Amino acid sequence: MTKAPAFTDWLDQFFHSYARHRPVSATFLGVHDYDDRLPDYSSAGVAAAQGDAEILLAQLSGLADEPLSAAEALDRELAAGFLEIQRWEYASNHFQAGNPSVYTGEAAFGIISLLRRPFAPLAQRLAALTARVEAIPALLDQGRANLHAVPIAWREKALDECVGLRLLLNDGIEQLLHDAQITRPELLTAASQATAAVDAFTHFLREELPTTEQGYACGPAAFELLIRRGHFLAQSAEQLEAYAQQQFTASQQALEVRAAELGIASWRAALESLADIHPSIEGYYARYGELWDACRATALEHQLLSWPDFPIRYIPRPVWVREAAAHLYFLFYHSPAPFDQLPELEYLVTPIEPGMRADQQLRLLRANNESVIKLNHVVHHGAIGHHVQNWHAARAESRIGRMAAVDCASRIAMLCGGTMAEGWACYATDLMAEVGFLTPLEQISEQYTRLRMCARALADLRLHHGSWTLEQAIAFYHEQVGMPLAAARSEAIKNSMFPATALMYLIGTDTIHALRRELSTRPGFSLQSFHDTFLSYGSVPVALIAQAMTNQQSSD
Repeated sequence: MTKAPAFTDWLDQFFHSYARHRPVSATFLGVHDYDDRLPDYSSAGVAAAQGDAEILLAQLSGLADEPLSAAEALDRELAAGFLEIQRWEYASNHFQAGNPSVYTGEAAFGIISLLRRPFAPLAQRLAALTARVEAIPALLDQGRANLHAVPIAWREKALDECVGLRLLLNDGIEQLLHDAQITRPELLTAASQATAAVDAFTHFLREELPTTEQGYACGPAAFELLIRRGHFLAQSAEQLEAYAQQQFTASQQALEVRAAELGIASWRAALESLADIHPSIEGYYARYGELWDACRATALEHQLLSWPDFPIRYIPRPVWVREAAAHLYFLFYHSPAPFDQLPELEYLVTPIEPGMRADQQLRLLRANNESVIKLNHVVHHGAIGHHVQNWHAARAESRIGRMAAVDCASRIAMLCGGTMAEGWACYATDLMAEVGFLTPLEQISEQYTRLRMCARALADLRLHHGSWTLEQAIAFYHEQVGMPLAAARSEAIKNSMFPATALMYLIGTDTIHALRRELSTRPGFSLQSFHDTFLSYGSVPVALIAQAMTNQQSSD
């Protein structure tokens, strides 16, 4: 047997460690060796994960020199960055040591990850589900042992997730079994015991766990680590903040100009008017597929890129998860698992049924209007944005690039995939606007999305450097960005929990635009070739792709 090259063997160990310590994420990736487990956040489990990281970093630094392909060299750098960030995370109060949502999120999505996609026969998935549900009490007990004083907003979020988790364990599992006409008494028994554990954890959060108004900021040193070793950015935090502020101001001005050009009093009024343009009840579900087909046809007509054969099916969100979803990080579009390779992806849309009251139907139709369907559910997520990018990512030479941006329990699999995943999806929306796929009113909505991107970057930077409190971030979103107060609060809390994450939308998008501008001046530039080449790198930092493509073009 031929011995594997040293780095290949090391990377195999890296992925094994990743999956072993993140079993729920592994399921979302399509790695099913740990489908019956939940993460181990006991002192021994955390020590094992930290020990793995230290051993892997030491082994990597001691590897003998050997020729590496460009993709292998990239994976070496990304894996090292991930391990360095992991070392900080396990010692940080932002994760298992100080954030109760880590426990509620992993428990809930340990269930959802097994039921969201038909990667195996239902009976096989239910067997794994039973084992995971049986493990929920131990996971929540670890939370009670580890958590000592937490930011009050994180406790509020975890309490809401407890509601969702309880709904999953009771009505959700019962509904699923009923619809499948399956009897699983051992699963129902496990769900009952897990529900009691959720109730105990809820009591702990409400009555026993001390809270603080502090602790939302990760601090400059941690933020520096994340932007350098996660996103591989050259800019300082100060430069990123100045850029985000400049772009925020420009976006506000652009919105006002666009509204005036349409003869509308304000951009806020323009956005409100979009709710009036919505499908009929009879045409609601079909409209998603119609716009998906139109998006694909427009992209091919303008030769924007090579569109893969990767069908998607828009269906109503299943009954078993409808009540719980409102309390959880439950996505309409969940990244396809790169290692399952299912032939079709189900996109779960808001259900609007004929049996609903007329006022409820109208409210939901206005919330899921033509603009929302086209911009969010088709262009950004289900078509040329995330879906096309995910197809390319699953086939990238970089092994990390295949999986880094897959949606997991509460965030993507690895931070380094973020600027590509979100940057491309936002850039793709700009691209479709360029070729006339958006109406003038929808272009205002697209510009508003950019305003929110800039605002997210500012909140991310200012929260984690301590120049804004959580309440100041909420007020900024509400007053300057026009977000409803509940949405503003939810966004700010999410920003506080995942530092250096919200900025990846703006930085990723604008780095792609800048790279395109630079390369478009060179002989032989083709938009389709540019996009196909760019996407072929997979879900890796856009800054590194830009560097590689610029160097390649210079040497040709």
